[in-house]
Amino acid sequence: MARTAAAALLCLLIVACASHETAQDKKHKKYDKDENTTEQVLYRSAESSIRSSNYKDAISKLERLEARFPFGRYAEQAQLELIYAHYMSFEPEAARSAADRFIRLHPLHPNVDYAYYMKGITSFNQDRGFLDRFRSADPVHRDLTHNRQAFADFAEFLARFPQSYYASDARLRMVYLRNLLARAEIEVAEYYMRRGAYVAAANRARNVVEHYDESQSVADALAIQIEANWRLGMTDPARDALKVLALNYPHYPAFDKDGQFVFSESVLNRDRSWLNMMTWGLLDRPNVPPPITIDVSG
Repeated sequence: MARTAAAALLCLLIVACASHETAQDKKHKKYDKDENTTEQVLYRSAESSIRSSNYKDAISKLERLEARFPFGRYAEQAQLELIYAHYMSFEPEAARSAADRFIRLHPLHPNVDYAYYMKGITSFNQDRGFLDRFRSADPVHRDLTHNRQAFADFAEFLARFPQSYYASDARLRMVYLRNLLARAEIEVAEYYMRRGAYVAAANRARNVVEHYDESQSVADALAIQIEANWRLGMTDPARDALKVLALNYPHYPAFDKDGQFVFSESVLNRDRSWLNMMTWGLLDRPNVPPPITIDVSG
């Protein structure tokens, strides 16, 4: 009786294993009929998965295609589409790796610009999720590591392929990133100013002027340089920054009606404590120095 039960159990295990193998290999069965049609059918199946947004399945098929037909007529296109499939599957590291691999293997491919462009796109969106649209936090206050990487990626892409189909989109994204990164530098410079670290503040402001010269924060950076250098007793650098500000941004709010630069108000606002702000300036008034005026004409 025990032998009969054991034999029956063994039969069930064999049948189950056979069924499992059949289920696993069923989706590949149609690809094993003919070598010439297998590559085409497999590629079309992967494309179908991409169109239906089944990116995980598309990745599996594209990787299978490349492994079985590394020199086939669809191999290079499959490698390009693998970049997109990884990106859409929220696998940024895999997408960048696939892009780097394509660039390394096919540096002269007519569509290699797409691989460079997708590196930038992947970094640009790496910290952006579905919930980001509902967040009110300023992106300046987040980790901007991937934004800096995206800026570098797009800069390399545009240097290599200025006439690419994707160039206009990359330029628009670079404008956004330039303003974002410049504002982040201003935030850090303002923090240093509050701490009295004027050398560090001046260096951050100079970084904006030198590396993000087309951003919207250049005027603020120059104003920080003026004040930081003045507080350090470096009147010549302060005056040089002032001349640049007056020449390029004559309507900057710190200029008074006589064209003189007065930043006592900005000092007041920066040095206010929480108690002072919550009591509308009635308590804990900051110790503000006399109005500081620098003559532009000098």
